[in-house]
Amino acid sequence: MVRLLEKKKQTVNILTIFAIATFGLQVLLLLFLMMQGLNIRQLSLRKQPNFVQMVDGKPVDNTDNLARDPEGIRQFVSKTMTSIFNWSGTLPPQTIEEVGNPKPDLGILIKTPSGGSQKVTTSSWIGSFALSEDFRKGFLSQIAVMTPPEVFANNQEQVISGKLVIKRVYPPKEIEPGKWQVGMVADLIQTKKSDGKKLIVPFNKDILVRAVDYFDYPQVEQLTVLQRAIYAVRAEQLEIYEMRNLCLIDAYDNLQGANSNQCEIERKTGNFTR
Repeated sequence: MVRLLEKKKQTVNILTIFAIATFGLQVLLLLFLMMQGLNIRQLSLRKQPNFVQMVDGKPVDNTDNLARDPEGIRQFVSKTMTSIFNWSGTLPPQTIEEVGNPKPDLGILIKTPSGGSQKVTTSSWIGSFALSEDFRKGFLSQIAVMTPPEVFANNQEQVISGKLVIKRVYPPKEIEPGKWQVGMVADLIQTKKSDGKKLIVPFNKDILVRAVDYFDYPQVEQLTVLQRAIYAVRAEQLEIYEMRNLCLIDAYDNLQGANSNQCEIERKTGNFTR
């Protein structure tokens, strides 16, 4: 009888120890999951670092999130401005068949400063996403005013095309960390397809560029063609936030002349959309 009681008492002690140990493991597991959750939240709130910048398809070493390669900035300015002033009247080809037979560009309606609406090309609209949000709206309004309605005409006798011919893009001049001033000398050329007559307008601008963060869309396979193009523009991690008239001295070969009093007056009165 005494032996039976001793065995029963021993069994109860083992079960109690096992229950306490199991409870302790569950508490540790709960603490571990809470720590993991906090780590994941911190990662989701952290800004995406600029690990690699591409120039001509080649990676550029970069440890400063605000640093950008000068040649990369020049290429960004050239591509953006060329895209914005591409008034071909057709959409960029998406297939081999469309190379020889491109689709007509129906344009996108934009409100003008006068309160009406005029069209900009799809290329201009996509390229404008390389601008800061506060600058983009006013800039697009001005582009809508500048874009001839004949760009979207079905009558070949009336069709007008336009393109920006860039003569020179000056090396970026850093004005503060993560911000640069880039001078561009170009001509905006409008051509009437029926007789080949051209209208050439000088387009010389001081373009202010700054570094920005970029977050890719998590479900790339669900993006439309337009959305892919917009995300590709923002992937440059740069944006244009202001544009001014560029004061040209000595046939645009003397950038230092832009510091003269005459140039300062022209800049103050010649902001593009500010």
